Amino acid sequence: MKQKKSRTTFDEFYKEIYCGRWERIKESFSLEKENVNLSDELKRPYFLDPASKMVASLLPVERGERILDMCAAPGGKTLSIALRLKGEGELVSNDRSPDRRTRLKTVIEECLCEEYRRIITIKGFDASSWCLYEQNAYDAVLLDAPCSSERHVYLDAKHLSLWSPSRPKRLAKEQFALLSSALIVVKKGGYILYSTCSINPEEDEGVVEKLFSRHEQEVEEIPLDLETSERRMRGRIIMPDTSNGLGPMYACLLRKKK
Repeated sequence: MKQKKSRTTFDEFYKEIYCGRWERIKESFSLEKENVNLSDELKRPYFLDPASKMVASLLPVERGERILDMCAAPGGKTLSIALRLKGEGELVSNDRSPDRRTRLKTVIEECLCEEYRRIITIKGFDASSWCLYEQNAYDAVLLDAPCSSERHVYLDAKHLSLWSPSRPKRLAKEQFALLSSALIVVKKGGYILYSTCSINPEEDEGVVEKLFSRHEQEVEEIPLDLETSERRMRGRIIMPDTSNGLGPMYACLLRKKK
């Protein structure tokens, strides 16, 4: 009974956002999708959703730069950055969860050669308070933020039973704190890539728009070329109902003004 009530509440919540489209989105959650290997350069394959692979490549990265991956586990986007740095510069990969950090370490150790691993430092901080310790310190910041992950929740009875309408609101507050911190720690002229696997506008463009409402003089949005995506008020999103089951994956590229 509790599970049925949770599913009904979940349905009602997202139907209010997507109206008649919600039924198509739900159906697309169950579509089979073929994950792809991130790169043949890896010591062993690392498979992920093609949408995640595309988004990971959107952060501008140059050899020799100092990069921060704020919420790095399980590690796919850290691998993507490391492959582009090619052992030059510095990559700080952070995750506050000890269990997820253990997985992150394993992924880095098993997938990257020593030359690429040696520039990576793994941290376990609450990234929302990172700005208290470093400011204007990184050439680029990747924030793949904790989110509602509706596709996973909808297909998992246990997670669905724990869902409530208050969860997206709580996550949006956390996401904004993380993004605000990222704006402080990135250098002037540096980039922030904000991404989620949520379909909730409050957690996607809503978070970015809130940043603009408070820091409009400090930040600008950079247009993205993202295959199979659709434009949002801020950023773009790959939706599974229009991409043959890929995603969902939201992304917005920002630059801190000089």
